[in-house]
Amino acid sequence: MVLEATMICIDNSEWMRNGDYSPTRLQAQADAVNLICGAKTQSNPENTVGILTMAGKGVRVLVTPTSDLGKILACMHGLEIGGEMNLSAGIQVAQLALKHRQNKKQQQRIIVFAGSPVKYDKKVLESIGRKLKKNSVALDIVDFGEEDDGKPEKLEALLAAVNNNDRSHIVHVPPGSSALSDVLISTPIFTGDGEGGSGFAAAAAAAAAGGVSGFDFGVDPNLDPELALALRVSMEEERARQEAAAKRAAEEAGRQEKGGEQASNSQDAIMTENVGIIAVGGDSKTDDFMDDETALLQQALAMSMDDPRSSQSGGISMGDTDMSEATKEDQELAFALQMSTQGTEKDPTDQNEMSKVLGDQSFVSSILASLPGVDPDDPSVKDLLASLQGQGEVSS
Repeated sequence: MVLEATMICIDNSEWMRNGDYSPTRLQAQADAVNLICGAKTQSNPENTVGILTMAGKGVRVLVTPTSDLGKILACMHGLEIGGEMNLSAGIQVAQLALKHRQNKKQQQRIIVFAGSPVKYDKKVLESIGRKLKKNSVALDIVDFGEEDDGKPEKLEALLAAVNNNDRSHIVHVPPGSSALSDVLISTPIFTGDGEGGSGFAAAAAAAAAGGVSGFDFGVDPNLDPELALALRVSMEEERARQEAAAKRAAEEAGRQEKGGEQASNSQDAIMTENVGIIAVGGDSKTDDFMDDETALLQQALAMSMDDPRSSQSGGISMGDTDMSEATKEDQELAFALQMSTQGTEKDPTDQNEMSKVLGDQSFVSSILASLPGVDPDDPSVKDLLASLQGQGEVSS
């Protein structure tokens, strides 16, 4: 990287009020100066830049060569416009300021912005150029604005007199250009003397070309390695975080999908089981209902036809039917007599003895009188005794 001390000569004459360069000639010039100062100080930390004005009340040094970019930019505010540009005096004062630079190893360079007519002839300018060449001072000229009175030819003569090993340059910016900085950003005045230029200039040129630089994250690691490393680490951490989040989301989605399949399978099984139970239960209930209907129908037919099976299926005998007609007071007596009758059906001897007992009227009357709530003279009791005696005689 080139180690330089640069003086920038600004044209602040009345011609700078014109608006053929956006927004005005003076403002467009100030923007270009700011970019050049930034490029110079960024290309080498030991580079220095100074600024002076060539019009107004006279040539005035705004800031001597310094590496403090803030101080350089601050002096650009509030510039006064007036008078005519004094090119010769401005170049001589700039050369004097460079002669008194602190670091004598710095190469000397003067950048002149000429936006108004040049009142000097070629011979005067050529003599100034030869003097600069003798003192090893490089000269860059930005020709913009007025082109009357042979201004471009005068400036070309000055450049030819000072140029040594192509270290000096001239740029002609025609009127109507959008901005001086957009034109200068790709010229040797901005990028340097062919030794690779500066990272600031390269980044600015890439931004002007489309906003894309050749470095990751738009930062040259050679100029700011700490920032480039911090950006790279931050990007890697963010990428790792996004990958981890995507992996967790995929695992969660897989678990939810498996859970949904299990739940659907269990629901299908439960529904199938319920359907089977309903079907089986419905068939069994239907069969039981049909069996009950069939049994009741058979019983009714048997009773209507006086079928003996009716007594077996229903569990009710003729004797039971008779006893059911007895009054509530005679239920206990009828139950006892029924038990005795069933006993006689099992054993003929007992049946004969029972007939003898029933034949004894006095004994039966005493037994009936001893029973609580039984009247031996009740016609229903007498009829029951008569029927039992008749069954006993028939069976004997």
